[in-house]
Amino acid sequence: MINEGLRGAIELLIEEGENKYIKEELYGAAYTNKNLIRVEAPVARALETTTLTSLVDYIKENVDLVAESNIIVHIESYNKVSIKKELNVDKRRECLVTAQALTPGIITDRFIDPERFNIMLQSAFVENEDRAKLLKVSGNIKEENVKSIGDDGVSQSAAIKTGVASVTEVVIPNPVILAPFRTFPEIKQPESKFIFRMQTGPACALYEADGGAWRNVAMESIKGYLKARLEGLDNVKIIS
Repeated sequence: MINEGLRGAIELLIEEGENKYIKEELYGAAYTNKNLIRVEAPVARALETTTLTSLVDYIKENVDLVAESNIIVHIESYNKVSIKKELNVDKRRECLVTAQALTPGIITDRFIDPERFNIMLQSAFVENEDRAKLLKVSGNIKEENVKSIGDDGVSQSAAIKTGVASVTEVVIPNPVILAPFRTFPEIKQPESKFIFRMQTGPACALYEADGGAWRNVAMESIKGYLKARLEGLDNVKIIS
């Protein structure tokens, strides 16, 4: 029969053995009796902005002493750019600033009434020749004449009002070249092809027809803008 003193000693030895961290090497592999969690170095919460100008100012004004370290300007997409530091001791990259472009809502791939379509063209698209043609149609199409809309599979024609009582049939070419506000205001908005369609109701719709190639054009324009304004700063690398 084990006395109380011996029992206490045995329990103490067991407890110490359980709490002790043990590392053993066996056949070239390392084994431990506990899972350890690494305490990672803290990182800053990214400052959020909406323009490319703010990124340039942040770097040139040496906010947070960025001039003392290597930084990366990462063009993540056509409407998002971030400033990141070099890898830290945990191989993590700290994000200092993120710029997300503010762009108006553009409705594509579905039909909307001519009034909404007209407003969208004027408020969310750069003025050009094709935009003017679409505005002429969407702003003057006569509801009683929608049945006269013609379609050859590529171009459509519609009866529109050209005066107080006169009606003229116009042909809308396809595709049309338009430049919606889709990226940062500091750069030229990229143009791309759209298919313009009409249907009875009346209703109008735009469908993207360039496979998203405009995104690459926008990213290259962002890169060119930043390179020109950050020229001579050897600690800054721009990637896209």
